[in-house]
Amino acid sequence: MAYNYSKYLRNEKLPHIWCPGCTYGIALKSMIRAIDGLGWEKDDIVVTSGIGCVSRMPGYMDFNTLHTTHGRSIAFATGVKLANPELKVIALGGDGDMTAIGGNHFIHVCRRNIDMTVFVFNNNIYGMTGAQYSPTTPRGSWAATAPYGMPESNFDITELAIGSGASFVARTTSYHTPHCEKMVKEALQHKGLSVVEIISACPTGFGRKNKFKTPTSMLVDMKERAVNIQKAAKMSDEEMEGKYKIGVLHKEERPEHVETYDSVVGFQKGV
Repeated sequence: MAYNYSKYLRNEKLPHIWCPGCTYGIALKSMIRAIDGLGWEKDDIVVTSGIGCVSRMPGYMDFNTLHTTHGRSIAFATGVKLANPELKVIALGGDGDMTAIGGNHFIHVCRRNIDMTVFVFNNNIYGMTGAQYSPTTPRGSWAATAPYGMPESNFDITELAIGSGASFVARTTSYHTPHCEKMVKEALQHKGLSVVEIISACPTGFGRKNKFKTPTSMLVDMKERAVNIQKAAKMSDEEMEGKYKIGVLHKEERPEHVETYDSVVGFQKGV
């Protein structure tokens, strides 16, 4: 029996604008299944986005949603959480939106450990605005702003999140749909700042210029290069060359920002 996604979608906003072969729809369905599995009320959820292809996602989701300016998804989400800590807050963004224009917000929300979930859709390019390179474009890859090949080193989003202080960090892909749903669900249940990098495909902006002849070939690449963290632990560095780990990469319990902030403010008021 097919899953009924309509309950969580603004069906009047469909069909979506994503290109054929884009995997954002797959990730969206994983997110809906995870939220449905948790039994959360729609009115208790707030989803924010910045600018870019993934920024269209809150427009299709039937929750409380905010479509904000470029790179400011986390800033708006932080304001919502501080104003009403009871809400379940989710910030969405692409690799450029989160780690370039919004990079400062990204590292500091990790440092603060505020109780929200950040989903970074990593398709290695600014897809909507003309295929400019982003901080995750692999060295040597083509981009409109790197016609001879990207000369710079790229960010590892999960390492950036861990180094900045996020208390839950995971990676998954659009190909591994049950795994994607599982990672989303675990992140949403974590108290503190949780980050999930979702490896995604952009056949239009990145794939066709970087030797991926079809959208399917990008999914095959995810299948072949992603290694579950348990299996990766038994592999040598040589065996992991060109591959990446998926799963929960980091998890710890730390004081949550809103509770800490309230206790500090309360202490100051009593002085």
